[in-house]
Amino acid sequence: MPVLTRLIPSPLVVDIRPGALDDLACVLADERISHSGRLAVAVSGGSGAKLRERISPGMPGATWYEVGGGTLDDAVRLASDIKAGHYDAVVGLGGGKIIDCAKFAAARVGLPLVAVPTNLAHDGLCSPVATLDNDAGRGSYGVPNPIAVVIDLDVIREAPVRFVRAGIGDAVSNISAIADWELANRVKGERIDGLAAAMARQAGEAVLRHPGGIGDNDFLQVLAEALVLSGIAMSVSGDSRPSSGACHEINHAFDLLYPKRAAAHGEQCGLGAAFAMWLRGAHEESAYMAEVLRRHGLPVLPDEIGFTTDEFVKAVEFAPETRPGRYTILEHLDLNPEQIKDTYTDYVKAIGS
Repeated sequence: MPVLTRLIPSPLVVDIRPGALDDLACVLADERISHSGRLAVAVSGGSGAKLRERISPGMPGATWYEVGGGTLDDAVRLASDIKAGHYDAVVGLGGGKIIDCAKFAAARVGLPLVAVPTNLAHDGLCSPVATLDNDAGRGSYGVPNPIAVVIDLDVIREAPVRFVRAGIGDAVSNISAIADWELANRVKGERIDGLAAAMARQAGEAVLRHPGGIGDNDFLQVLAEALVLSGIAMSVSGDSRPSSGACHEINHAFDLLYPKRAAAHGEQCGLGAAFAMWLRGAHEESAYMAEVLRRHGLPVLPDEIGFTTDEFVKAVEFAPETRPGRYTILEHLDLNPEQIKDTYTDYVKAIGS
């Protein structure tokens, strides 16, 4: 019988460890990435620029491009600049906005991307999606997975601790997202990709159940691996379903309704996930998730990120409109504002302040 398999879109290299940045030049010298050493490096004016002096001696054929922000215009401008050269690959060095700009630009000019994140704020570092601000607010654009991911845990430890906390919230929210996917399968017959679901669920559970904290290399290793696996799970399924459910709908609602006050993506997703688990009746799981998020210094109540109860209720009510066609516990219950408020009151009483 023929052996049937499927090819999984994933990086050729995933290097996650303290000191990984010191070997970046060796990774880039892989002929599958760059046979000539001609590289376009997208870098921020902040964390990425600080690392330029450290690594540029090992990359003599690189051209450095400073990216101003995380907008679609920034990404298009970067693509235009890169197109004028003759490069083997694009390197994105910096935070999430820089990585997303580099992903979009690399896809636009048909070059592979090497992602070198300087923080672990969310799972976009290895996902097939670039999230960029545009004239309409914020958009998600399909792009190929990075060809390589290099994460230096020493660099991660130097980033503001809030970025690591946000990554924890984004990873843990996978658990709620998979529960929504399973709900859609039961009620709507939506097909589940079992491999993608397993990867995303285990990534979330690994972070949720790990006894360590933000200051531990072992914990940071698990978190970084979880975020990479979450990104690959999205590539396997062909969309963001493995890592995006009601938790992300609530996050997007905060972004759209209160754009100047919204918190970090992962902070909002973690809060949204804990509440979504409560909505689906998984009260023990919700309380445990809230307990873990709290232990890591993450918000579990809207007032902890500056929103009133009424503003949170409005966000939950509006959330289904942010992802038309996606079926989650929010669409399933179809609660009115009073019902949302009553359920939220029960949630607050259960998890405490």
